Amino acid sequence: MRSQSSRSSHRKLRAAAVVCAAVAVAGPAPAAAWAVTAPRAEPQGAARAAPQGPARPAAAPTPDPFDGLTPAAIADRAVDATRSADSLRMTGEVVTEGQDLSVDFSVDDRGACQGRIGVDDGKAELRRVDDITYMKGDESFWRTSMTAQGVPENQIAPVIELVKGRWLKIAPGQAGSSDLGEVCDLDSLLDDLGRDEEDREGLTRGPDREVDGTPVATLVKKDGAETTTVSVAQEGEPYIREVVRTGGDEPGTMTLSEFDRPVKITAPPADETVDLSRLDPGTPA
Repeated sequence: MRSQSSRSSHRKLRAAAVVCAAVAVAGPAPAAAWAVTAPRAEPQGAARAAPQGPARPAAAPTPDPFDGLTPAAIADRAVDATRSADSLRMTGEVVTEGQDLSVDFSVDDRGACQGRIGVDDGKAELRRVDDITYMKGDESFWRTSMTAQGVPENQIAPVIELVKGRWLKIAPGQAGSSDLGEVCDLDSLLDDLGRDEEDREGLTRGPDREVDGTPVATLVKKDGAETTTVSVAQEGEPYIREVVRTGGDEPGTMTLSEFDRPVKITAPPADETVDLSRLDPGTPA
């Protein structure tokens, strides 16, 4: 029979791991929110997060699909198209709440998602399939995540040792599952996109250019020291293809691509996972 002190120790380990899982959500979530607030607009030169090299100008398609439309009307079309997508991939680097975040994340409207998250120097992989979330981070990622949540130092090392090289498995109903589920819910992810139409006031149309070979129209908005540039596809559906923010407290670049492509995910092998419920046997997850 386990001693009371042993039970307490296991509960603390479990709690720390749960916090870890919850903090990991801070990877995609703020970055996603950063991108999908789009029609506030952005530029092309955000410190370390800016696109590599100068923007490549491109002639608008003939005829220009947005000819005669105001910037706000173009934004309306972009918001409607992007929110209607069945799936998409989000990649980029941003600064949020003083942390450097990098994201390479694919998600569909069936709740499946996978990708990589970087928080400062730490990195983690995320997969969600059949409502089960799997997360595998390196030591720096877990340490940064737990430290940010105030987990005591003497609890961090044991948890890192427990999950080292393995996937943390979070089943429905377990702590962190619902939050991660929202990150992997495309409708939820895009729910706030363009909701506040006041954000479109003051938009201007910038020069046409290209994003990954696709001609785009640019919508620009300046707000004090911050400039936001939103690039909208001029071929096919008018999806938002890129958001660049310079100046202000949250500079960065986020690119959206692979719209309406299947997101195929395979669950990690069972022997490479650690289930939250096993961290403290007998205690409800």
